[in-house]
Amino acid sequence: MTELLLVPVDDNVVFPGMTVVIPAAEVGPVEAGEQVLLVPRHEGTFAGVGTVADVSERTRLPNGVTAVQLTGVGRGRAGSGRTDDDGRLRVDVTEHPDAVERDGRIRELETTYRAVVEEVLELRGDDGRGAAFLRGIDEPGALADTAGWAPEIPYDEKVSLLGTLDVRERLELALRLQRERLAELQVRKSLREDVESGAAKQQREYVLRRQLEAIRKELGEGSGDGGSGDDYRAKIAEAGVPDHVREQAERELARLERTGEQSGESSMIRTYLDWLLALPWSQRSEEQLDPTAARGVLDADHTGLEDVKDRIVEYLAVRKLRRDRGVEEDKLGSNSGQGTILTLVGPPGTGKTSIGESVARAMGRQFVRMSLGGVRDEAEIRGHRRTYVGALPGRLVRALRDAGTMNPVILLDEVDKVGADWRGDPSAALLEVLDPAQNHAFRDHYLDVEIDLSQVVFLATANQMDTIPGPLLDRMEVISFDGYTVEEKVAIARDHLLPRQIASAGLTGGPDGDVTAGESALRLVVSEYTRESGVRQLDRSLGKLTRKIATEIASGSGTVVVDTDVVRRHLGRQKVFTESVERTAVPGVATGMAVTSAGGDVLFIEAASMTGDEGLVLTGQLGDVMKESARIALSWVRSHAAELGIAEEAFAGKSFHVHVPAGAIPKDGPSAGVTMATALVSLLTGRPVRHTVAMTGELTLQGRVLPIGGVKQKVLAAHAAGLTQIVVPERNRADLDDVPADVAAQLQFHPSMTITEVLDTALEPATDPAALEVAA
Repeated sequence: MTELLLVPVDDNVVFPGMTVVIPAAEVGPVEAGEQVLLVPRHEGTFAGVGTVADVSERTRLPNGVTAVQLTGVGRGRAGSGRTDDDGRLRVDVTEHPDAVERDGRIRELETTYRAVVEEVLELRGDDGRGAAFLRGIDEPGALADTAGWAPEIPYDEKVSLLGTLDVRERLELALRLQRERLAELQVRKSLREDVESGAAKQQREYVLRRQLEAIRKELGEGSGDGGSGDDYRAKIAEAGVPDHVREQAERELARLERTGEQSGESSMIRTYLDWLLALPWSQRSEEQLDPTAARGVLDADHTGLEDVKDRIVEYLAVRKLRRDRGVEEDKLGSNSGQGTILTLVGPPGTGKTSIGESVARAMGRQFVRMSLGGVRDEAEIRGHRRTYVGALPGRLVRALRDAGTMNPVILLDEVDKVGADWRGDPSAALLEVLDPAQNHAFRDHYLDVEIDLSQVVFLATANQMDTIPGPLLDRMEVISFDGYTVEEKVAIARDHLLPRQIASAGLTGGPDGDVTAGESALRLVVSEYTRESGVRQLDRSLGKLTRKIATEIASGSGTVVVDTDVVRRHLGRQKVFTESVERTAVPGVATGMAVTSAGGDVLFIEAASMTGDEGLVLTGQLGDVMKESARIALSWVRSHAAELGIAEEAFAGKSFHVHVPAGAIPKDGPSAGVTMATALVSLLTGRPVRHTVAMTGELTLQGRVLPIGGVKQKVLAAHAAGLTQIVVPERNRADLDDVPADVAAQLQFHPSMTITEVLDTALEPATDPAALEVAA
């Protein structure tokens, strides 16, 4: 153990074999040949192991400061210390010389270390002196200490290397540090090569493009793709764009010319300019504003749909008067009622989509259909921002481009099936599109300029209003498609469906054609082979019929007259039955009416009682609303048993089962309360329900009948099912005006305020008291 002067070295590590120069003021008076202990110090904290160094000589630095030259000779650990007369700290030092024995592991580490360091030196561009210095080191400990010379290795790692006294462990640590250093240098080299390669490729492309441009100029050819600045200036001048659009196009064109053809951004700018100039900014269809001619077109294309036709004719009449009388736009506001949004709501197959083309033809406008079913990305409506790779304008911009005019008829098909997820809510983006007060300044995210949509006639279609968001529905003018009557279906089949199916099958119609069909045969197809609000299944049935007839004619038979026998032979057995007579023949069955997504329908509600625990069993896949209706119906019947002539013993020890057939179909809605109550009263009194009666309405515990919706659709379904007496709530009396006159003439309506009135209408007269007693 030797007592040596302790010299702190701030934020640096001196290894054995290194020579350093330290200002004499930091070392103090020392003599040549004397030894000191150099200990690393960081933020006032000393390392555990230092370096024993020889004082070589004193020297003077260029700035005039006297310094001491020190050379490290070995490792030493400081022990206890004292302060000498000069105020310097002297410590007891235990020296730790490196072991000289080499085993197989140390030799392997030496070889690997030398190979890694040589790769490092090669990447750093060593001129050979580093490799020569490395080859001159023979001791394994000294070899590991060379890692401390690398400036890239952090201070704390150097301290750990100095403090590692075991030679093998020191070599392993030095090898790890040099490998990390090598990996970092390799990454830097790879990045540098990529940058240099990209720059060289860009320069090469630039030269080639310049050469290509020069060749085309010599040949007298243009740019070939219409993408030069002069070409775009000509397009901007010819497009007749508004001032704000022209300014935006000129700004982008200036950017294109500044970036040059070699820039990767130039293709994005050209794509943007192409889209901006693709819109028909100055193109508008010359409208046909003759209401009489428009009504003729609509009547020729569609049977029924009077509300839609009336609204289109009203729209044209208003525009005609405004144009003829020179009403100025500014006096009526920015939109002036131009952005009309008619929403056609009804079951499938009622002609909602096809009427869009007829409206466009009647108005002399172009027609574009936008299918919104399943759209979940807001960018589909508003477009993507140009910061995204592969950005495109929204569907509205593309619709205007396809139409070629700024005032087309755009059909927003299946607007009730628009979804929403993490990509945004398309229905929220449609709010601005369909708001007449805002859509004159619609802004697409991609084009980022104001687009006037106020001249566009928007038509929207939906199967049901429940799934259309409230704010969006508020901007729409809803026209209900409640379905067709039997007579309308027969007319549609005669005038539209059958001629089209005959032509599709390669046949000819008319008196001298291959096929002729009377109305009786068409009525048979409508009544016995289809039951729907629309005509889609009717169209399929007529298609099957004409294909069968085409097969016969192709096999050699002559012309075919479609009658009842032909229909039954080709379409098979009857598929739709009027079964109200059989179903309601026994007490406990009542006929109700409901509205589904496919239109109106009739349903039978059955009630039964059995001995057992008192309670109520409900089957038929009923929703919560119908379950509540059944409980209310049973509670009302029990509370009014005496008035109904039902003995109290009829409920004692019995459970009741209410079933709505077709259990695979979900059913819900507030319209079956009176039907369930009627079925229970019929069961308990033994009075069957009249087979000609259908009913709808909700019931309260006090026996009042509440109003419901979908009256027209329900009445049409009941009429198609052969029912003639319809019970509706009293407060729905006004809705009966919507029922077609020819259907209403065949029906008898019974508006009812209370369930007692419903029972008086629906139930057969009571039999003798003995029968009632037995039923009780």
